[in-house]
Amino acid sequence: MAFTDSRRLTGPNVYFAVPAVVLEARAVPVSESECRQWQDIVTGIAAQLQWPLPQFACKIHPKGATLAFTAPLDQLYTATEVNEWAWCTVCADGSMHAPGFPLIGDSEASRVFRKSAVAESEPALMRFIEAAQAAHWPVLLDDESISIGFGAQTRLWPRAGFALQEGMLTGTAQVLPVAMVTGSNGKTTSVRLLAAMARTSGLASGHNCTDGLFFNGELIEADDYSGPAGARATLRHPQVQAAILETARGGLLRRGLATDQADVALVTNVSEDHFGEYGVFTLDDLAQVKLSVARGLKPGGVLVLNAADPMLVKHGSGHSGPIAWFARDWQHPLLAQKRENGAAVCGIADGHLLVSAGGVVQDFGDIVSMPLAFGGMAGYNLENIAGAALAATLLGFDPNAIAACLQTFGQRHQDNPGRLQSWQFGDVRVLMDYAHNPEGMRGFLDIAKALQGSGRLAVLLGQAGNRENDDIVKLAEAVAHYHPDQVVLKDMAGYERGRAMGEVPALLHSALLQNGMADDGLHIQLDEVQAVRDILLWARAGDVLALPVHGLVEREAVQGLLDAMQAGSWRAGRKLPEWRPASDISDGGV
Repeated sequence: MAFTDSRRLTGPNVYFAVPAVVLEARAVPVSESECRQWQDIVTGIAAQLQWPLPQFACKIHPKGATLAFTAPLDQLYTATEVNEWAWCTVCADGSMHAPGFPLIGDSEASRVFRKSAVAESEPALMRFIEAAQAAHWPVLLDDESISIGFGAQTRLWPRAGFALQEGMLTGTAQVLPVAMVTGSNGKTTSVRLLAAMARTSGLASGHNCTDGLFFNGELIEADDYSGPAGARATLRHPQVQAAILETARGGLLRRGLATDQADVALVTNVSEDHFGEYGVFTLDDLAQVKLSVARGLKPGGVLVLNAADPMLVKHGSGHSGPIAWFARDWQHPLLAQKRENGAAVCGIADGHLLVSAGGVVQDFGDIVSMPLAFGGMAGYNLENIAGAALAATLLGFDPNAIAACLQTFGQRHQDNPGRLQSWQFGDVRVLMDYAHNPEGMRGFLDIAKALQGSGRLAVLLGQAGNRENDDIVKLAEAVAHYHPDQVVLKDMAGYERGRAMGEVPALLHSALLQNGMADDGLHIQLDEVQAVRDILLWARAGDVLALPVHGLVEREAVQGLLDAMQAGSWRAGRKLPEWRPASDISDGGV
């Protein structure tokens, strides 16, 4: 097979501000001349199909090349086949992605693609989209439906058989605050915090994240909705008055953005993760992916960046629109410079969170009293707080409500499940977090180590199978640096991504041994929940147990277990309760 993936990008994306298609070519090495040949073939077919002259992106990388070009929104399926045929022609490879598309000559290809383009064409839909955009109505499009307007103004029609009708664009579109949030770490926490700030400001909030779809903080549907489908569902909710959209790397690379009408796009940070997929092999590559959320901003929308992140400073500073900056330190050199130049900024000075915007400096309170700050120890959450407070200010949320929210958010486990949650069982401290890459793990274990005292440290460790071997080793190295007394290695059910069961724990085990850990301090328990139980049974008074838990079902099970232990005043050395989620109990109950 000449390629490993071929997909549509239905909105603004990392390569272009308009819809496109992209193919992951598998050939090592790919030459510049082959890329030019591919481009020439696509250009010729596009001319025959009377498409606008495509824009092209060709990125050669260690596994081959990523080949993308722009195409009309109602021709993207045809364009994927054009992309596949063009590259297979370059490679003289007779295999094609779709049945019925063997390698064919130029004249036959032209006939096949013209027929496909005519069948796919949706002229009425395209005229409607053009008219809606001219009338300043936001448009959302998926494979099943098209809608205009957000929240209560949403008007939705089936895409199949779409026909223009009188009155479809009557009235004037009303705006509601929309924020996109991305980054390597801190996305979900920042999304939840921003949604809570919206509610405290008196706005009905909708947000989507890796856990699901939420309205006013209540779960509507559980699943990973951190991509464009989640964004569309949130923006179409008829009662939403403020929309906070988690915008993860996978969705950005696989489909692009759902909308280009965001008021704010917040990028928390960029750190090593997910290398080796979709042409991303370096931090520079990943930074460019994260920063593609800038293409989701409406005119005048603000890009909010972490001034302490070198990659965001390097790649984000050239953004042509307004940029706001945040950092832990109010006197950070870049923050001070941007503040002097009139940019909106946020940082911490003398223990207080300050935001400067529009020439006004606002004090949002003592950082140590904010539950999310964990007494000031959670450095990464200090950045999440600063980024969210700055974004909320730019969205126009009530400053008093922002300050009030920061004093309460994180007090309850349901505020930020799975992110730096804490339980105390006598002298045993249990911490649960989502730490899933080396940077996130270091931030998490910094806190665990600070709490350790004279007791022991245990760590739960696992990783998804779609990471490169080197990246899995780096995660183990990050853990070994903290010299834990016990590490329990788990599999991540549902995230094996092509690896055999136990393969990732075996890699982690080997890396930990190579980094100085003794074998008797390592234990493999593939089941994530049982691995947690094993750590709890190992604990004794004074220990700190650091539990990165990743599966949604597993996290709910672990949180339920820990809550049941707390209700029963559990102490180290005692039997654990036989707790299980309500969803696992039959209708007959107990």
